[in-house]
Amino acid sequence: MSKAESTETTPSEDGVIQSVSGPVVSARDLDARMNDVVYVGDEGLMGEVIEIEGDITTIQVYEETSGVAPGEPVENTGEPLSVDLGPGMLDAIYDGVQRPLDVLEGKMGSPYLDRGVDAPGIDLEEEWEFEPTVEVGDEVGRGDVVGVVEETVTIDHKVMVPPDALDEGETTEVTAVESGSFDVTETVAELANGTDVSMHQEWPVREARPSENKKTPRTPLVSGQRILDGLFPIAKGGTAAIPGPFGSGKTVTQHQLAKYADADIIVYVGCGERGNEMTEVIEDFPELEDPANGNPLMARTSLIANTSNMPVAARESCIYTGITIAEYYRDMGYDVALMADSTSRWAEAMREISSRLEEMPGEEGYPAYLAARLAQFYERAGYFENVNGTEGSVSAIGAVSPPGGDFSEPVTQNTLRIVKTFWALDADLAERRHFPSINWNESYSLYKDQLDPWFEDEVADDWAEKRQWAVDVLDEETELQEIVQLVGKDALPDDQQLTLEVARYLREAYLQQNAFHPVDTYCPPEKTYLMLTTIETFNDEAFKALEAGVPVEEIVDTESAPRINRIGVQEDYEEYVEELKADITEELRSLY
Repeated sequence: MSKAESTETTPSEDGVIQSVSGPVVSARDLDARMNDVVYVGDEGLMGEVIEIEGDITTIQVYEETSGVAPGEPVENTGEPLSVDLGPGMLDAIYDGVQRPLDVLEGKMGSPYLDRGVDAPGIDLEEEWEFEPTVEVGDEVGRGDVVGVVEETVTIDHKVMVPPDALDEGETTEVTAVESGSFDVTETVAELANGTDVSMHQEWPVREARPSENKKTPRTPLVSGQRILDGLFPIAKGGTAAIPGPFGSGKTVTQHQLAKYADADIIVYVGCGERGNEMTEVIEDFPELEDPANGNPLMARTSLIANTSNMPVAARESCIYTGITIAEYYRDMGYDVALMADSTSRWAEAMREISSRLEEMPGEEGYPAYLAARLAQFYERAGYFENVNGTEGSVSAIGAVSPPGGDFSEPVTQNTLRIVKTFWALDADLAERRHFPSINWNESYSLYKDQLDPWFEDEVADDWAEKRQWAVDVLDEETELQEIVQLVGKDALPDDQQLTLEVARYLREAYLQQNAFHPVDTYCPPEKTYLMLTTIETFNDEAFKALEAGVPVEEIVDTESAPRINRIGVQEDYEEYVEELKADITEELRSLY
């Protein structure tokens, strides 16, 4: 049920609360359907129907239920949980059911919100300057754009015919359209079939918005993080998981992706994370400058803040709220990146609701339908041909917080079966201050083959070849480290000692990246490639020197090679790399 319409809906026959168990409330004699939004108790707390058995209806309530007692009324709206879609969703901060936190704070006069307080997801009274893109007499179908609104300095909001206003393949004529300032509820275009098009739409959060076709993604979501773009890329429209223990850098990695990934729109869902982490997001993001255009980053960002101390039922719904907002902008032809931090907290909310429903538990107490719910969420990501003929994408990147960093637990394992990119964070790397602490031996990307043509066209035609060389060196280092731990590095043959030295530069210069350095925080693919070719230049020249009889100690002790570690912080990196390659070649060749 949309909050914009909640006060206008005539409720169905009232029910009566029978029992209260935390966020789960049972009501009797309530005329309701599954997923209907209801208002519970004398305070009118928002909830959603999750089970119906005979005349007993079970409801998950999105607010604290202390003090709610049996015998209090329950009103049914007769509508499913929906979000308000329209201009005003960007540069906004919501809770898990799309209540705007700044508006509620203004109502209450403090950041501490009373129960039962509500507000529309978008401002229904704010006026926007509407510019039509159609004329009277034009034929339009479902999802077609009828006009444009400048939502922020960065994003043009495209006003579309609602996808449920017409049948698939059906078109109708525009009978009236006008430009000017309108609020989101006013009609801006009239269609021959009787549909009045406004800037405001509603959509049920648990139902995917329709599309024409789901296509194979072939363009990378460039993140500016070397280990991601260089070794484990994700496609626009792809899915990725970032599992890791506490303190390993999940949230910072997602912050970096939100800031620098080349998506048009960012939807950041803080799903049950600690309040201090979400506070950092809320405070930092409005201050950040978009590196792509210099405008505020919030101008293309929508934040959904649902911390661990908020009711668990709202935590369960916040994922769906986020993905529905993402799909709406996808329908406009935008590339959207959705960050969910973290799906483990979302799964824990489902586990709590399931236990209160006394359902048969699955592994580690999670509900038996955990895998199905995860799949339903991630399958809404993808690269789509929209119903209006445009193309857009939703990339879903979910952090996973396995207890104790145990990747064998159910949420991580079920996520692994679904997503195609796996960025495994490592506590040992984090303790050594190697960031991003992504374990290159455990991580993988199934998008590499379909994205290589893009990298070869846009960056270098031997991109895949260079990546494979780096992977081979790192794999060999892992094998050699097992021997080193037993007999020591000096017991290895010279060529293997040299391999360890090359791998060290790969780890320290290429795989590490300083998120707090103004230059190194973002590394374009061209720079990522040049860093790799510089390390390979050192590798090739070093082995030539070794074959010519130069002792490995002299090769390792060169003056030019350590400058590889400074490539990341160079703003004019092309000139620096060219000079460094020449110096490495000259110095090593001078040894023989």
